[in-house]
Amino acid sequence: MESWIFLTDVLILLAGAFIFGIAAQFLRQSAIIGYLLAGAIFGPFLFHPDPLMHVAEMGVALLLFTIGLEFSFTRLRRLGSIALGGGCLQIGSTMFITALVLGFFVNFSTALALGAMIALSSTAVVLRILVDRTEIDSPRGRNALGILLLQDIAVVPLVLMVTMMGQASGGFHDIGLQILKVLFGAAALVVLFYVLFYLIVPRFLFSGTIQRNRDLVVLLAIISAIGSSWLAHELGLSPALGAFIAGMMLAESPFAAQIRADIGSIRTLFVTLFFATIGLLLDPQWLLYNLHWVLVGLVVVVLVKTVLIYGIARFFRRPPVEALATGITLAQVGEFSFVLATASRDLALITQEIFSLIVSVTIVSIFISTYMVNMAPALARGLLGKKKRSEYQPLQETAADTGRSDRILVVGFGPAGRRVADALIEHNIRPEIIEMNPVTAMMARNRGLSAHIGDALNEEVLEHAGINNACLVVITIPDPRMVIFLIGLVKRLAERAVVVARCRYNMYRTDMESAGAEVVADEENMVGMHLAEAAIATLKEANSEEMACALGISGV
Repeated sequence: MESWIFLTDVLILLAGAFIFGIAAQFLRQSAIIGYLLAGAIFGPFLFHPDPLMHVAEMGVALLLFTIGLEFSFTRLRRLGSIALGGGCLQIGSTMFITALVLGFFVNFSTALALGAMIALSSTAVVLRILVDRTEIDSPRGRNALGILLLQDIAVVPLVLMVTMMGQASGGFHDIGLQILKVLFGAAALVVLFYVLFYLIVPRFLFSGTIQRNRDLVVLLAIISAIGSSWLAHELGLSPALGAFIAGMMLAESPFAAQIRADIGSIRTLFVTLFFATIGLLLDPQWLLYNLHWVLVGLVVVVLVKTVLIYGIARFFRRPPVEALATGITLAQVGEFSFVLATASRDLALITQEIFSLIVSVTIVSIFISTYMVNMAPALARGLLGKKKRSEYQPLQETAADTGRSDRILVVGFGPAGRRVADALIEHNIRPEIIEMNPVTAMMARNRGLSAHIGDALNEEVLEHAGINNACLVVITIPDPRMVIFLIGLVKRLAERAVVVARCRYNMYRTDMESAGAEVVADEENMVGMHLAEAAIATLKEANSEEMACALGISGV
């Protein structure tokens, strides 16, 4: 009976998140705002809200698992010096200044915890807006992405720091023991996950048995994500830490993109519940009575983060307008600050009053961040006055930069895909391959081609393969229904890309053209033409008697 009551609570929250998510999107807000409001409004109608908090922990773990999948030193290096250096500098300076100022009013541990909360920005909101505006590859987008990636990576050590400050009542000795415990536990997880993900799991994924059943691959991805969290919990470590380490170990794996795609649906479920349960923490009555303090806190956070990030970006020689636009883009408090705030409250590092203030400021800052991210370039130019064109040229050329495409993608590396790749190579063009079968993808790599392992029908796999920068996409898979779906997906993600599609049956040609394919290779017509040519060639080579028979002329 209790399980059905819990299921009722989950359905109430998800239904509320769906309704308010649609409303938020209609108002051009992030759907996250809708999820938070759903929790705040529907919270009083829940029967047992406490178990939902444990579900929310799994949402955090899955978020960090996917962040770990994104993390690699290669990718950080590609984002430039502002990613590693600027991200670390932003987190450290924000915590230091906050602790320095608030240290006069609260104890040092509390001030440091508050600094950690303020240091984080909203990855979910900022990246979604930048992707929608096709500005993720603009100078501002790259700066923001680099800093956000470092912030996300820092969540795990920040949570550990807060936990150790709250538990280590015995001073530096206890803190030292806690750090050693975490380090040894993390090292054990790294070794274990290395054996699993580099020696054992690839054998399954390269197995023909596994590849013939997509359900097994999806199950393996879910087991990897949730199992890593469970294992860390059993070792007395943070589930989020275990999930992050597992994701990080898988990041360099050729299966990372497909695993990320396979857990997409279950991640959406748990992450939505995470934001909705955070909404349960909001006290609307407290917010109204203390609105003046919330607004003061909001203004201070926005100004401090904008100025700090502007200064850091200028230190890394970014143009003034680009630097200020980056600061405005990241001048909100992020979703992971809720995790730090909850942990700090439970460990008595902050009072309930401070907790309510942090939650309120975070929600309001996420609400206004949609407008701030959209208006950041214009606000930066306005605040700095009219500058020389060269100083803000990169921001004005964002559309052009993102519109410039140079990648050629071939979907499928069967016989047809190999023919296409060979023909392109003959013209000194090296395409990139998207192939679901790891063995076939390895064949492409053996030919010196870049191959992305994953199902091209999944949006995340296409984005990881660089669909946004594709000028030509050749679809060679035989299933016509999949081809039609894929054409529409490619056109939505890369409107300027030219699509050349394989059409196995003539009856689907019109559907493929309607979906957006510029060139459709109609197999039945092409086969008919080749058969006709072969028949004529055969007749021409035949002797006169055979020709007469073929023409139906007797007696010749």
